[in-house]
Amino acid sequence: MTGESNDRQTHWQKVYQTRPVDAVSWYRPHLDVSLELLDQAGLSVGSRLLDIGGGASTLVDDLLARGLRDITVLDVSDAALEIARRRLGDRERQVHWIAADVLRAEFRTGAFDFWHDRAVLHFLTDPSDAARYAAQAALAVRTGGHAVIGGFAPDGPERCSGLPVARRSAGDIAAILAPAFHLVTARAEKHVTPGGTEQSFAYALLRRD
Repeated sequence: MTGESNDRQTHWQKVYQTRPVDAVSWYRPHLDVSLELLDQAGLSVGSRLLDIGGGASTLVDDLLARGLRDITVLDVSDAALEIARRRLGDRERQVHWIAADVLRAEFRTGAFDFWHDRAVLHFLTDPSDAARYAAQAALAVRTGGHAVIGGFAPDGPERCSGLPVARRSAGDIAAILAPAFHLVTARAEKHVTPGGTEQSFAYALLRRD
């Protein structure tokens, strides 16, 4: 796994060092579906949230604007994290930043109320990696907490950023996270890339049992 982790880091470092953040295919100015599902699950200013693969995403901006005080952003690329930190300016000190592969990161048991991931799990095409991801989520999220996970739907693209992806329905995502989590809500999204291409995403809101 160490070699694969290093390969992932090298790939994403290059992406964020060479491409404008608002030009990559997955860019959205606001993660509307994620925010709606987090709200449905009871997100509040006191919630402890972990954003997996948050990198340069604007989710952290919107969470800070809502008054959240315990936000952690994890990404395998420190270059991606640096983009977000520069964008936030002084507010970056209000966020915990972790440069690590989610499969290898060390989490405390029940450390978070919310686990958010838009388009990390779908890069884990090996079943053993997906199982490790599920184990990490089960460890990190407290009983009664929630996970919001989105990725390419079954009719979505087969590749992203030059890498193969696993296209999954909300039910497929829930099956990977079971039995520690169960599916609460499934959502679909038609994401339009900066280049104007439409991509199908599937989201699962899951509850930690």
